[in-house]
Amino acid sequence: MPAKVNGLKIGRKFTDAGSDPFEKLDWKKRDVEIRNFDGTVAFSMDNVNLPDNYSQVAANVLAQKYLRKAGIPKKLRKVKESDVPSWLQKSVPDAKALESLPESERTGEEIDGKHTFRRLAGTWTYWGWKHGYFASEKDARSYYDEMCYMLAFQMVSPNSPQWFNTGLNWAYGIEGPPQGHYFVNPETGELEKSTNAYEHPQPHACFIQSVSDDLVNQGGIMDLWTREARLFKFGSGTGSNFSRIRGEGEPLSGGGMSSGLMSFLRIGDRAAGAIKSGGTTRRAAKMVSLDMDHPDIEHFINWKLTEEEKVAALVAGSQHLQNHGNEILAAIQAHPEEETRFNQVVNKPLAKSISLALKAYIPENLVARVLELGEQGFT
Repeated sequence: MPAKVNGLKIGRKFTDAGSDPFEKLDWKKRDVEIRNFDGTVAFSMDNVNLPDNYSQVAANVLAQKYLRKAGIPKKLRKVKESDVPSWLQKSVPDAKALESLPESERTGEEIDGKHTFRRLAGTWTYWGWKHGYFASEKDARSYYDEMCYMLAFQMVSPNSPQWFNTGLNWAYGIEGPPQGHYFVNPETGELEKSTNAYEHPQPHACFIQSVSDDLVNQGGIMDLWTREARLFKFGSGTGSNFSRIRGEGEPLSGGGMSSGLMSFLRIGDRAAGAIKSGGTTRRAAKMVSLDMDHPDIEHFINWKLTEEEKVAALVAGSQHLQNHGNEILAAIQAHPEEETRFNQVVNKPLAKSISLALKAYIPENLVARVLELGEQGFT
């Protein structure tokens, strides 16, 4: 039995032995819907079982980001381990029972907060039990119940990678191909390469990574983008100091001049922006720092300002284009004679709206595109 005499003794503050830790909350099924600013639906999920004291924001966050969206087996069985109590044993897909279901119905998603809270608390308790953290089974059960209660009552909350990854293997037997992660085997103390993406998951929030002044070799610039992608995929963030990378115009060993730090930082920024952190909707969290004595420090400092100016120009310009485009379409629709709607000699409001658009620096090709849309019936 892994429990130790000098292990953790866990008392109860919120729960009672032998009782369901969730029974002190009222639960109800609710539909979750998140809309974009333009009114379109960004995310929706029906019949999510959550505590009734959850605000709409809390319900949205849990449903959209943290409930597992795919791969949950509809039928499970326990894996017996001689040194693990029955209530703490791992679960795996019940292959025989699943055969009775249509293939399209054998897996689904988490739609019950209780399952998610048990997934987290159960895995932490299982790990603690396997490695002798608890003084007795009673203490392990107290820890499990108390953690379930506190998660459900929003008294505690882990970081995002824990919600994304922890317990998928323990609770559902979910496995995945190795992703290049390593872990320290607690029994041997040795660093080992993971053979499964979820048995030893990546539950850590942030990493600090080094980068050397090398293009393609291990530890170099392109290798860093791969390592960052590996972390972003499972919901973690990463930061690096890029001061080792030579500045623009510095000589290369093979002849020629370096394209500079900033050209590579832009590649990394685009890569991070393309990855949905944890496989959901959030942009990957990426930190970049540079020593003050780096040759490209002024370009680095101005980089964020320039990017923000680009965003401002895109937002303002897009609204500008929309306003003038709508004025042109309105002038087309308002003209009573269908045959002469596009004749600027006859349709004076159309001629005026086109003239104003051109004076406002709306490109001629975009004006032509709006006229084509008008001809197709767009309003």
